[in-house]
Amino acid sequence: MNDHYYAVIMAGGGGTRLWPVSRKNFPKQLFRLTNDQSLYQMAIKRLNGIFPPKRIFIVTVADQVETLKMECADIPDENFLIEPAPRGTASVVGLAAAFIKSFDKEGVMAVLTADHVIENVSLFQELLQSAYTAACEGSLVTLGIEPTYPSTGYGYIESGRILDEIDGHKVLQVNRFVEKPNFEKAQEFLNHGGYYWNSGMFVWRADRILDEFKVQMPILFTTLELLSSVMGQPGFSEMLNEKWVNIAPQTIDYGIMEHAGNVVVIPARGLGWSDVGSWDSLVDFLEKDGNGNIVIGNQSILLDTKDTTIYQSAAGRLCAVIGVKDFVIVDTQDALLVCKRGDTQKVRQVVEILKQKEMHRYI
Repeated sequence: MNDHYYAVIMAGGGGTRLWPVSRKNFPKQLFRLTNDQSLYQMAIKRLNGIFPPKRIFIVTVADQVETLKMECADIPDENFLIEPAPRGTASVVGLAAAFIKSFDKEGVMAVLTADHVIENVSLFQELLQSAYTAACEGSLVTLGIEPTYPSTGYGYIESGRILDEIDGHKVLQVNRFVEKPNFEKAQEFLNHGGYYWNSGMFVWRADRILDEFKVQMPILFTTLELLSSVMGQPGFSEMLNEKWVNIAPQTIDYGIMEHAGNVVVIPARGLGWSDVGSWDSLVDFLEKDGNGNIVIGNQSILLDTKDTTIYQSAAGRLCAVIGVKDFVIVDTQDALLVCKRGDTQKVRQVVEILKQKEMHRYI
């Protein structure tokens, strides 16, 4: 792959919807499913063959840097871009784009996340290569996941006409981005066709996305220009800390993509993708037993239990489940979560209550 192609992995999130496993000191990207690799390690491994470690950049917060370095020692220390505080994906992308452009004016960046599951790695790499070609021509490329059910948990992309075909992958015009719909609207999208889940994975030239920031988020762009002027110099960290606190939080979707020009989507059929956004999302890709149960951990006994997810990580504790259907049970050393499947998006409300009650040891 071209030496001007870089991967930017966003790895600063907390993942409150996977509480009580995901905590401030153990964020979602460190989550391990059925093997000994974390989501973060899997995200880096699937880039093998396209991006050498020196062209992989990690954007994260300061209190996660050392842990992520231990997870994967191959990434050079200087490739960690540290956010002083979370300000949304728009600022993350802008900072990474400014950084890449500062040393490579022809740089193309694949914006990826550290908390996705992708089962078909060879297809993923093909899509990254096709996206690179489209990005070099000036397009802002997003990877669209073909819906398999009427999800209300994802944003959608409405596609238009076919603009190109690169190595067998269609490049479609993006008509619009759609916020997370209700069930009826999601079913309508599924029936109609031409709608894709917004994966949150993008590919574009660094200079091209910065041009969009200049037009659509001029205040942030001014900050990025100031930071660019001192990148690699002794005063950079001080200026970053000073300017970052005044940045208004915003996502790249709302801040840039919804009103950008020349936005295209490359459909990703059969990618085996999940953003592991909640305990319910595990149903999409983890193996189930004959009763539809997902069991992670070997200290559980199930009797007359169906369609239930059980995550058991508390050492020395046994989890016995009897007569349960359509539940999620997460048993950790210091907290127990029990809820109905379909209600796991509400877990973040529990985290908010813990914050209000100042029960910080559980966050």
